[in-house]
Amino acid sequence: MSRYCLLPSPAQEAVLRGHCAHARFVWNLAVEQHAHWRPGRNSAPGYLEQCRQLTQARAAHPWLAQGSQMIQQQALRDFAQAVGAFFDPANPARRPSWRKAGRDEGFRIVGRRGKQWDVRRMSRHVGQVWVPKAGWVRFRWSRTVPEGVKSYRVTMDRAGRWHVAFAAVPEPVPAPGTGEVVGIDRGVAVSAALSTGELLQVPGLTVRERKRIRLLQRKLSRARRGSNRRRRVRLAIARLRARETDRRKDWAEKASTDIARRFDVIRVEDLRIGNMTRSARGTAKEPGRNVRAKAGLNREILRSGWGVLERRLQDKAPGRVEKINAAYTSQTCSGCGHRDPESRESQSRFRCRACGLTINADVNAARNIAAGHAATARGGDGAARPVNREPQLLALLSRT
Repeated sequence: MSRYCLLPSPAQEAVLRGHCAHARFVWNLAVEQHAHWRPGRNSAPGYLEQCRQLTQARAAHPWLAQGSQMIQQQALRDFAQAVGAFFDPANPARRPSWRKAGRDEGFRIVGRRGKQWDVRRMSRHVGQVWVPKAGWVRFRWSRTVPEGVKSYRVTMDRAGRWHVAFAAVPEPVPAPGTGEVVGIDRGVAVSAALSTGELLQVPGLTVRERKRIRLLQRKLSRARRGSNRRRRVRLAIARLRARETDRRKDWAEKASTDIARRFDVIRVEDLRIGNMTRSARGTAKEPGRNVRAKAGLNREILRSGWGVLERRLQDKAPGRVEKINAAYTSQTCSGCGHRDPESRESQSRFRCRACGLTINADVNAARNIAAGHAATARGGDGAARPVNREPQLLALLSRT
């Protein structure tokens, strides 16, 4: 997806908000239809039946007919694809859930470029895209729009920023052909440590920005719900969060491109990030322990960009990314292979008790990952497992 900053006028922004509301409304109706299904009842309506029902609803409700029928139908098509992904046994996804105003703002436009929609360049840094009911909307021309685009998506984040993303599968980064292998160890203190000795760190918020966001959160807790003051404070917090997210994504893009260009084989830990960041709150009968400490660890893991770095590496170097078992990689000496938990003297220092090798602990783990022989729980070697990205690419092409 090639994303650009959208610059609508106030009148156009009102139209875009209406499109988002209609798409969200139609999506939620489809969710309600499927939530009503129970064993023994008739099956929930499919995409074609829902389109026929949408036509009847537009004839009965003028406020819905004022919106774009294409956008509303694409919301139903997106829901049908989400349901298909949920029932896909090879790559199951989450069940489609409700969309909320202020959080899920967006819609999709499909069709042949030049007929249903079009895009044109106005100047060096300004382009325009045609949006139904809104006309030509300006966007920042930061790079060339890819050829062969058949659809695009307009979204608004919590900070109030509009973006347009053109659906296109970029070409993968070519391998250098040197045969070099790199291992990547991901952590909290060091976001990514390479087996070459490089230590990469995600640029988060500055000390001043963190202090300001804490003050805004306290101010938010004192504001009355539904007031304009609370809305302004929430918007200020969302802008700081968006700034942190942009920095993390920018770091992941640059780091993944650099790694994909320099190494033929990229080996990462096979981490279940969703399970690792699961809440430790527990239940009323069995409450969790150290809940606040675990919540803080979860936030730091998510801020470190583990998932986005791995995902972008798989997109840019398909077939060259391998996952290996992460067990005992931080306890095993990369020099002699001796495994001893006491060898890791601190978070950053590793000193082998057998051969005396002294090295950064994260770099030592990255070298074990690069070797591809991380010890498993039974003491054997964890074989590297290649990652196939073809199903994801085919799914993206099918959406266009």
